[in-house]
Amino acid sequence: MTATIERAAPPGTPRRHRWTTAVALAVALAAGTALIAGGPGDDTTTAKGPPARTSASAAWPGAQRADMPAGLADGPLFAPSIFVDATTAVGTAPTPAGSEQRLLLRTGNQVREWRRLPLDGNPQFEAFTVSDGRVFWVESAAGRGTSLWTAAVAGGPARRLLADMGRAVFFGNQYDLVVADGQVHWTAAPDDGAEQTEVRSVPVGGGQVSVRTEPGQWSLSAWPWLVDDGSTSGEPRLRNLATRRDVPIAAAGAMDVLTCGPAWCRSMVMGAETLARIDLVRPDGTERRKIAGGAAQSAITDVAVLDRFEVLAEPGPDTDVTGAAALVVYDIATGRTVDIAPDADGAFARGGMLWWSTTKDDDDITWHTLDLRTV
Repeated sequence: MTATIERAAPPGTPRRHRWTTAVALAVALAAGTALIAGGPGDDTTTAKGPPARTSASAAWPGAQRADMPAGLADGPLFAPSIFVDATTAVGTAPTPAGSEQRLLLRTGNQVREWRRLPLDGNPQFEAFTVSDGRVFWVESAAGRGTSLWTAAVAGGPARRLLADMGRAVFFGNQYDLVVADGQVHWTAAPDDGAEQTEVRSVPVGGGQVSVRTEPGQWSLSAWPWLVDDGSTSGEPRLRNLATRRDVPIAAAGAMDVLTCGPAWCRSMVMGAETLARIDLVRPDGTERRKIAGGAAQSAITDVAVLDRFEVLAEPGPDTDVTGAAALVVYDIATGRTVDIAPDADGAFARGGMLWWSTTKDDDDITWHTLDLRTV
């Protein structure tokens, strides 16, 4: 299992990139939960294609959405790391002098500073999650180690919960930190290099760290599930930490590459040389359905946001030049493909919030949000 630590954007630039780069990164990050399934299989398992596509405004007229210019009032560009709601984001921006990196809570033009670290220490703010009005994140810098922090959206300063998180392992998805049962959970590698996974936790208010060791290499998913990609065990499976029950992930076609959570797997069905189509399928192999052809790409690492929405990109003929591609969402509940944006620079999702950027020129970047929880 290959772990990749999600890193913040370079100082002064929003998290903007060409879709070809974004998709390659998503594939690399998904290595922690990507499963190459063996066994027989062919196209006869594929359901009929989705009905006619529609626009987001027509499909979800009541959904909350907003636009946020990247530029701050003091000059630097703001790079969101997570959106609390359609208008409130947490993200980074350098100081105007360019010597320090700031972690900011931003609602429109209202900005509150939570943290500030010297840029020469290569500060990183990552693994963000939100629970009960509080934001949790991981912070690291040269000579400082890796620490766990929290702050309340409603007000008050940031507070360090934990100074040492062990050999924390992050995969760049929304489950790097999971808040559940009054605890903040994450995974770590053991100090002795054994093929085991430490599931660590600390109370949301701070306190003693608990460590639960699971044989094998696992990544966190929707609580209380872990995912084993089978890369070392040879047994792709899910484990429920509450019941101690393992659920095998069913083998599909020999050319399927699966990325799984407890509810759905994304199946990248490969042809002889290129992607043939994208399917969704339950971990037990049932309810397989085609959601896109080979021209589409997975836009984010996580599978089936809110167990309902699969976020896809459709690169056009100029994508390699412009860096923009069409952003669409497949709605599992209705079977429809919904057009989100024709020219998105990249897409991100956390906790049911979807956001992307568009660019008119290098200095005119706008972030756009869609709260999928309000669909």
